[in-house]
Amino acid sequence: MSKKQSEFRRPQAAVLAERLAEPRRFLHVIAGPRQVGKSTLVQQITDELSLPVRYASADEPTLRGADWISQQWEAARLEASGEAGAVLVLDEIQKIPAWSETVKRLWDEDTRKKRSLKVVLLGSAPLLMAQGLTESLAGRFETLRLPHWSYAEMREAFDFTLDQYLYFGGYPGAAPLIRDPVRWSRYIADSLIETSIARDVLLLTRVDKPALLRRLFELACRYSGQILSYTKMLGQLQDAGNTTTLAHYLDLLAGAGMVCGLPKYAGDAARSRGSSPKLQVLNTALMTVTAAVSPKEARSDREFRGRLIESAVGAHLANAAALGECEVYYWRDRGQEVDFVVKARSGLAAIEVKSGRAPQAHPGSAAFAAAFKVKRTLLVGGDGIAVEDFLSRPVAEWLAH
Repeated sequence: MSKKQSEFRRPQAAVLAERLAEPRRFLHVIAGPRQVGKSTLVQQITDELSLPVRYASADEPTLRGADWISQQWEAARLEASGEAGAVLVLDEIQKIPAWSETVKRLWDEDTRKKRSLKVVLLGSAPLLMAQGLTESLAGRFETLRLPHWSYAEMREAFDFTLDQYLYFGGYPGAAPLIRDPVRWSRYIADSLIETSIARDVLLLTRVDKPALLRRLFELACRYSGQILSYTKMLGQLQDAGNTTTLAHYLDLLAGAGMVCGLPKYAGDAARSRGSSPKLQVLNTALMTVTAAVSPKEARSDREFRGRLIESAVGAHLANAAALGECEVYYWRDRGQEVDFVVKARSGLAAIEVKSGRAPQAHPGSAAFAAAFKVKRTLLVGGDGIAVEDFLSRPVAEWLAH
C-alpha cells in the first residue's frame, strides 16, 4: 500500500488529529476489531505531531499487571514538559486486569496537578473496552470507533474488484496475500479468527463452554444471512446448553467484531430483544474461510454467491451501526420478510437484497410499509441499485435522501 492508511480512513484520521491538537484533556479511546488498522492509524497521526510520543502495547502472550500501566504512564510524564506536554499511547489496553481503575487513578492525578499529558487507549475488544469505560471512566473519555474496511476503502487502497471484496472481505493486512488464496486463508484462520477468539474473548471473559463458542462462530458464518432460533442453533450444535448462554456467546463474538445476531424489528425494544436472530458476519472473509471454498467456487456457486452478496450488504449496514450511525434489524411476519430494516434519525428504511434479476415490487417490503411508517424502500441488486454502487457509498448517504 503506497499511500498512508490515514488517507483511506480520512474521517477517523481527521477526528483523531483534531482531538489531539485541542488544549482540553480527554482520554482518547480507539476501539475496533483486530486488523482494521487502529495502531497504524494512530502511529501515522502521532508521527506528524511535534510532541514527544510514547507507545507501548499490552498484546503479549501473558497478561501484564496493572503496575505496567503505571510504569508507562510515569515514563510519559517525564517526557512531558511545558504546556504542550506529550502523548501516551497504550495499545490492547483491555488485556490488563482492572485497567480502567488504574487509568482513572492516574488520569485524575494528572488532572489535579494540571499535567499536560494526552492519552490514547487502543483495544480490539470493543465490548470489553466499553465495560471498563462505563464502570470507571465516565465523563473522562471520547471514543473513536474503527470498523472493518469498506469496499470503497479496499478498492482505493488495493484495487479490489467487487468479486475480490465479496470473497476476501475488508482486512487490509491480508490484502497482499490474495494472489495465493490458500496462504491467505491460513492467515485469516490463524492470525485473525483464532487470535480473536482465543485472546480477545476466551482469555478475557469467563466462558464455561469454549468449544460451544467456537462452534457457534462457525455456525454463524455458515448460516450468515439466515434467521435461526436459539433452540434450532442448540440442535445444530448438538449441545444441551441453554439459549441464554448462546445469546451471551453471540454477544461476545459481536463484541470482538466477528459475527452478530440481528434482531427482528417489532417497533418495540423488548419484543425485538426476544426474537430469533438473523445471523450476520461482520466481514465476508470469515464466511469464505469457514466454508473452505476457493474464489472460483464462490463465483460459480450461485446460491453461495447470493449469500455472500447479502452478507456483504448486511456487514456494510452492521458496521455503520457499530459506529452509532443507525440500528439494523430484519423483519418477518406471516411469510413476508424484509432482509434489512435500518432505523436512523432520518427515519425507517426497508432494504431488500437480490443477487439476480428481480422485479422492483416486493411483497415483503409492501407489507412492512403497510405496518410501519417507512421513509425509504431500497432494492439492492437485481433491477435495483447495483451491489457495487451500494457498497461504494456510506450507509448514511443512502438513508439521507
